[in-house]
Amino acid sequence: MDALIFLLPSFVMCLVLAGIHCYLGLHVLRRGVIFIDLSLAQVASLGSSVALLLHYEHNTTGSYFISLSFTFLAALYFAWGKKFEKYVSQEVLIALVYAFASSLVILVVNMMAHGAEHIKEILIGKILWVSWEEVIKTAIIYSAVAIIHYIFRKQILKSTIEKKTNDQSLLWDFLFYALFGVVITSSVGVAGILLVFSFLVVPALISMQLASSISRQMLIGWMIGIILCAVGMFTSYKLDLPAGAVLVVVFTLVPILTLPFFGLCRKKFLSE
Repeated sequence: MDALIFLLPSFVMCLVLAGIHCYLGLHVLRRGVIFIDLSLAQVASLGSSVALLLHYEHNTTGSYFISLSFTFLAALYFAWGKKFEKYVSQEVLIALVYAFASSLVILVVNMMAHGAEHIKEILIGKILWVSWEEVIKTAIIYSAVAIIHYIFRKQILKSTIEKKTNDQSLLWDFLFYALFGVVITSSVGVAGILLVFSFLVVPALISMQLASSISRQMLIGWMIGIILCAVGMFTSYKLDLPAGAVLVVVFTLVPILTLPFFGLCRKKFLSE
């Protein structure tokens, strides 16, 4: 019972993360910018590293908004870069920003006394030690993002599906990336880069193999996220291993093992 009480905030936080990231993951996969999450997460980590260097403690308002300003700049750059996609692939820009931000993080933390601990927290987060206050704050932020997405769902979905770019589509692209940046900035401090990437990609990727409509994909993705969160947290507790790393292994192992079978089933179906 004590273990359940201890793990409950972490499990609820996992559900909150899985819910919003599954939806965003469906957009990311349709846009073909699968590593945008890693890139923005690294930029957010750069912002938090700079904030720490400027003596803003973790999880403070100042640290959050410095990190958020970094992600907004990256979001603006990616939205602007889509205008030139026929000349330079967005994946190239995403990779360049990721490498740039990663290198700067190393340079920044090299100036700190406890840089190694900061790097570890950036990668796997502190999901096991979240408080109910953090869960509620994160849920409120994600709810605001979800409401904006719902209000402008047609415009954002259109900008996701269409390849043509104009001034109006660039506006919706920026809104998508900016909201995405808000989610990533809020997630990285809690879950770390690797777990955030797993939440974003895995449920959406598997659900797209099992359903065609976005509503069904979201429902299936949420169910997958809940199950994998439960398995990961239980495994972490039973084996006394870091929760963040265990969750990443559980999430990523599932598509590694199942996606080849989806491919074989489709190949067999098409050949008959």
